[in-house]
Amino acid sequence: MKLDILKLNFRHLLAMASASAADNELHSFDFTNIDEMDPSLSGGHRAIYEREVPFELRVQQAADAPQEVGTLEAVKVKLLLLGDVAAPHAIRVELTSENDLFFNYTHTLDPEGFRQVQEAQKLMVEFAEYPSVLTRMLDTCIREPHSHLAVFVMQRGGRGHLDFIQNMEYKFVELLSVAFTASDDETVRQSIAFRYNAVKSRLALMQARLQDINALVKIKNPSLLLQLQRAPPRFPTSSAR
Repeated sequence: MKLDILKLNFRHLLAMASASAADNELHSFDFTNIDEMDPSLSGGHRAIYEREVPFELRVQQAADAPQEVGTLEAVKVKLLLLGDVAAPHAIRVELTSENDLFFNYTHTLDPEGFRQVQEAQKLMVEFAEYPSVLTRMLDTCIREPHSHLAVFVMQRGGRGHLDFIQNMEYKFVELLSVAFTASDDETVRQSIAFRYNAVKSRLALMQARLQDINALVKIKNPSLLLQLQRAPPRFPTSSAR
C-alpha cells in the first residue's frame, strides 16, 4: 500500500513538473522583433504605455448639435514619446479598436502646443508631466469605471476629443479634454497591415513552441499529454471580462 502511494505521489510530482515546464515555455516568448516593426515607432518614437481602456464612443454631427447615445467599447490606447522622459520633444497618443479596424485617431503635442492647452484648460502641470497625467487617468478609468469615464466624441471632418470625466454623484466634472484627429488612409493601412502580420507571426511562434512542448511532455509524461489533448479548450466567459 505504501509503495502504491509513493508511486502515485511520484506520478503527481512528475505531472506537476511537466506542466510547470510547459508553463515556463509558454511565458518565454520573445516578441521584440515583431514589436520593432510597429510603424508607430517611426521617427524615433518609443511606446511608454499600451493598454485597452473602456471608452464611451459618441457621435456628434455638428459642433452645436447634441451628442448621440454612446456605446461602450474597449479601445487600445498607445502613448508614444519622442526624446527623453524628463524633457520630451513631443508625445503622440494613438487610438485603435479591434472591433473596427478603420478606427484610428491620433493626438500629437509638442511643448509649444502644450502651452496653449495648459492655458485653455488651466492645467497645473508641465509638459514633461503630461504623459504621466494621461496614463494615470487612463488607468483610473480601467480601475474605477463607475466613477471615472473616458468619453470619446467623434465629430465631422475627422475631428474628435477624449474627455476624462469624474462622476461626483451629484454632478459630472470634466478633468481634461484631449483633441484628436482621424489618421490618414496610409497610416490606417500601415496600422492594419502591422496588426495582422503581428498576430500571424505570434501565432506561428506559439504553434512552433506548442509542438516543442508536446514533444517534451510526451517524453516526460505520455499520459499527461493524452489528458491535455482530450481536454476541451477553455474560453473566457463574459463574467471574466
